Amino acid sequence: MTLRLADFVVKEPMVIGHECAGIIEEIGSEVKNLVPGDRVALEPGIGCWRCDRCKEGRYNICPDMKFFATPPVHGSLARQVVHPADLCFKLPDNISLEEGAMCEPLSVAVHACRRANIGPETNVLVMGAGPIGLVTLLAARAFGAPRIVIVDVDDYRLSVANNLGADGVVKVSTNMQDIPEEVERICEVMGAVGVHVTFDCAGFNKTMSTALSATRAGGKVCLVGLGHNEMTVPLTPAAAREVDIIGIFRYKNTWPLCIELLRSGKIDVKPLITHRFGFSQEEVEEAFETSARGGDAIKVMFNL
Repeated sequence: MTLRLADFVVKEPMVIGHECAGIIEEIGSEVKNLVPGDRVALEPGIGCWRCDRCKEGRYNICPDMKFFATPPVHGSLARQVVHPADLCFKLPDNISLEEGAMCEPLSVAVHACRRANIGPETNVLVMGAGPIGLVTLLAARAFGAPRIVIVDVDDYRLSVANNLGADGVVKVSTNMQDIPEEVERICEVMGAVGVHVTFDCAGFNKTMSTALSATRAGGKVCLVGLGHNEMTVPLTPAAAREVDIIGIFRYKNTWPLCIELLRSGKIDVKPLITHRFGFSQEEVEEAFETSARGGDAIKVMFNL
């Protein structure tokens, strides 16, 4: 069995983890902005700062980026990591380390909202009510989206979306033949103005096909989830309606905004943290088993 994401292939055992926050223990001699004892959230990707993408400010697509838990770079699921000071962001007193770790998934959503130009006149559809879909719901609301509808196959996750403030939820199936009927229901729930932007937070044939079909003429579909490496989707009908397709990969310059959104209370990620475990061998195994079972698990946290 080969584990891969896009062009990244796991070829040997590696440490995973890229959503993290912690307390500074030591600093280098040239570090001026941090001191031991500071509580920080870590942005996990280190760009080369030399290539054209980095120089253009799009370091998230740097071809030589070193990113926690992306082969061959080990991740942050460890008691200690060494990381550049400029990628360690101090946390205000009213933000916990758990919330600081949530800046990583929240950054995905913030970057997607920026790419799609979400604002007070943008009705949003979110495909998938998993962790990324739920933080996308929260981010889109913080960016001013007036109406947000979220779609999933799971009743529990849709109930969480409701509790987080979704304006409507639609339960769907995994069957491709159900798309026309489901698109009709989505449009009914969204209302007469229609869907301006759809975020596909799953990235499967069915979710992307539904997204392209449900988005109004002149709208945008932002592919956030990367479930399938290749997809067969109705591009020609979407092109005939001038529906733009936007891709995102990771994020750039998002941690300061994420921290401010958490500090100010405009976004509350605490309801997404459903389980907590220590860092013993037994608890780590139990945490992964809990996450794999699904059920009511959304975000599973390790506390060292």
